[in-house]
Amino acid sequence: MCTFVMAIPKLKLGVVTSQMFGENAYFAWREGQTDCLVVDPGLDTDQLLEFVRSYELNVVAILNTHGHADHIAGNQCMKDQFPAAPLVIGKGDAEKLTNPSLNLSAQYGMGLVSPPADRLVSHGERLQWAGIDLEVRDAPGHSAGHVVFVVAEDPPLVFGGDVLFRGSVGRTDFPDGDMDALALSIRQQLYTLPDDTVVLPGHGPPTDVGHEREHNPFVRDTE
Repeated sequence: MCTFVMAIPKLKLGVVTSQMFGENAYFAWREGQTDCLVVDPGLDTDQLLEFVRSYELNVVAILNTHGHADHIAGNQCMKDQFPAAPLVIGKGDAEKLTNPSLNLSAQYGMGLVSPPADRLVSHGERLQWAGIDLEVRDAPGHSAGHVVFVVAEDPPLVFGGDVLFRGSVGRTDFPDGDMDALALSIRQQLYTLPDDTVVLPGHGPPTDVGHEREHNPFVRDTE
């Protein structure tokens, strides 16, 4: 399913939600331009390609917040169509791309793999593609190598993967999950952002930092 999410000044955002796991893949591009980012391309590759065609976009970077199968399933499709686009993931989750047991697809009988990363990133790195500036922040807990990508717009926004959801948080019952680490990541890496920061989660609708800091039942601002 393709849904246009929002337009904030000079930046357009779209989402493709795959049906099997309800995973959100995000596209971001500057108004009046065709170069774009794709974040966490999921299982519904036909819809990913349809979105690109519909908006006449040129993918110049493929970003993965983490290496679980539902967030990397479309990597091969995107690389096939846009081979010059670097595939980017945090250092701690890089091995999941090519290992079905680690990316959890083996337990579903899928054996899914992705191309290996072209670039591994770490906390604090600054990136720019398609005229969009991003800051990498480590956010372990859902997976050990999970990162989020913070975009300094007005309002700011975060491609948050499976860290913080509207009224919920990412699962921590996977082999390298850790609820204490997840709560710390949320408090240190997301709750320190301005209240109006838009969080674009890996599943479910967008939310904002102020709402979650005040109302999220799993992780309060302080404990």
